Amino acid sequence: MAIKMAQVSIENIDDAEGLDSVMTALKNITGVTAIDLDKASNTVTIRYDDTDTTIHAFTAAISMVDYVTQPFPIDAPQNPRYDD
Repeated sequence: MAIKMAQVSIENIDDAEGLDSVMTALKNITGVTAIDLDKASNTVTIRYDDTDTTIHAFTAAISMVDYVTQPFPIDAPQNPRYDD
């Protein structure tokens, strides 16, 4: 078991109902251990067990509620907020 962290952009979500739907979808993924919403930076940080899920599950879950995003592991250089 290895706990990993990923960030998901929520910049395209502009209402409370949409945000609640995304948060619920992420919380329902097996292996997700914590979710932290940062409204100031428009991101959700997800802690997850990489033996139970992958970052691809986050994309699929968010797509199911009609939002598209690109999750990246926090320490990945391709993460747009890698230098933050």
